Amino acid sequence: MPWTRPRLNRSKARSKSGSKAHRRYSPSPRSPWLRWPGSRRRVRAALLAAARTAAGYGWPVLPGAYAVPGLLGPCSCEDPACPAPGAHPHQPPLPAATTDARMVGWWWAERSPDASVLVATGRTVSAVSLPADAGARALEYLEVLDVPVGPVLLAQDRYVLLVAPYTLAELGELLAEQPWVPGVMRYHGPDGYLLLPPSRTAEGGVRWVRPPVGGRPWLPEVGGLLGALIAASSVAADGSRLAG
Repeated sequence: MPWTRPRLNRSKARSKSGSKAHRRYSPSPRSPWLRWPGSRRRVRAALLAAARTAAGYGWPVLPGAYAVPGLLGPCSCEDPACPAPGAHPHQPPLPAATTDARMVGWWWAERSPDASVLVATGRTVSAVSLPADAGARALEYLEVLDVPVGPVLLAQDRYVLLVAPYTLAELGELLAEQPWVPGVMRYHGPDGYLLLPPSRTAEGGVRWVRPPVGGRPWLPEVGGLLGALIAASSVAADGSRLAG
């Protein structure tokens, strides 16, 4: 019988080469959590600690979406057109926010360790935010007037001043008393939420400008701050007054 060359099973060859290629795969530089697992553990530990601390203040928290680098992004919600990557509730929904220590621990330790830390506003904490340059002016002005200020965040180029909870009706009455209210101000009251440090969005991180002090931080009434916040928001970056 004449000799014939053995036939190569190409499907098996492809399978073997594919498995070897998979084993040789090195993570992309755009996947930092895969390259530096120690860094990922530290970030996760910081998120869990922040969630537990906020819940200890009596602020209801829940895990939010988080920014995803590279081709899998931009957001863990898996919407390629997400308008606010890493900066919104996802699963669970906002009404699930809680101060229960066991639930908070399970959420960040087991279910969503990379999740942003969201605090639901309107129950025990609310906020007012304005552009960062106006926020810095407002803090200086309030300090000159010796008006006490509570915790302050810097998130997405905005200063966020945490205040005591208010209702929409109360806020409406306070704003109605003002001769003019700039449109750049935002109000985080009932059915709203805030990102807490060390959460990160696609636009960058969130940090404290003035961190909370004490076991249950004092929060000012929004009415005592509105005048200064409106005045600071009425001035352009070059010092000129905006048209009213």
